[in-house]
Amino acid sequence: MLVLGIESSCDETGVALYDTEAGLLAHQLHTQMAMHSEYGGVVPELASRDHIRRVLPLTTACLAEAGRSLEHIDAIAYTAGPGLSGALLVGASVANALAFALDKPTIAVHHLEGHLLSPCLADPAPAFPFVALLVSGGHTQLMAVHGVGRYELLGETVDDAAGEAFDKSAKLLGLGYPGGPALSKLAEQGDVNRFTLPRPMLHSGNLDMSFSGLKTAVLNLVNAQSELDPQTQADICAAFQAAIVEVLVKKSLAALKQTGLQRLVIAGGVGANRQLRAALDEAAARRKYTVYYPPLALCTDNGAMIAYAGAQRLQHQQTAGAYSVQPRWDLASLAQA
Repeated sequence: MLVLGIESSCDETGVALYDTEAGLLAHQLHTQMAMHSEYGGVVPELASRDHIRRVLPLTTACLAEAGRSLEHIDAIAYTAGPGLSGALLVGASVANALAFALDKPTIAVHHLEGHLLSPCLADPAPAFPFVALLVSGGHTQLMAVHGVGRYELLGETVDDAAGEAFDKSAKLLGLGYPGGPALSKLAEQGDVNRFTLPRPMLHSGNLDMSFSGLKTAVLNLVNAQSELDPQTQADICAAFQAAIVEVLVKKSLAALKQTGLQRLVIAGGVGANRQLRAALDEAAARRKYTVYYPPLALCTDNGAMIAYAGAQRLQHQQTAGAYSVQPRWDLASLAQA
């Protein structure tokens, strides 16, 4: 079964072809990063218009890369939410128009379910059940995953997501937009011991997290400096990254202990962070846990994860939504009894 996946939830247009027998055949991605950097953040109207320009050429390129035509497609999956409503409508409209023309079914995919299942595109892939840490610019959640559509929320951030805290702290440091990757890179040159930043909710007794206070601590630290020279910038970046990584690692290990599961899956854009990966690998190895990550190219929003999630839902005879979009959509609402 060949599934076309379309992702358009925010500022990246992704198209991919996934074959249930041959695996991922092709994927194409366009990022709007340069366009939005002029405004210091994502402009929804510009994002929607750019998706309109990109989605069909990317589909054509994806088909050419895979050596397939539209007639070979068995189903079309698209991101139905959560995300920017206008951007979501672009992908939904194109997917349903193509499906109507080809007389093929559509699958409305939850964006976070795509991220959650994306490590299954890696080799080796994790087997169910596992604990998943979804960590991105908009979401930070710990889930117990028992199968496709069988998700249990264990804990989440009560305010800013980890990736959001990265971007906002980078802006405070004058690193531009999107600042998360720039902050991580600069942190490698910093002295992690020069400054001490708080570890919010590290000892809360539950699996919830908070990063808004950490961002405020960065602001106070920046304001306390007589001069924000390059080395001081790097040292603050190192302290900030170390604080977030420690919280994410300890909460993930606590989730594994609480559930009794042995496998941990990391998904979302922050899952590409090198220090987070190194710290998780080291901590998991000491406790005999196994950690799985999506391929680096699939950590950000992409069509491959949507095509894969759609294919899994079809194979399990599950559906998620109809021809509509849900800018706010709780992942736990997909749980099956």
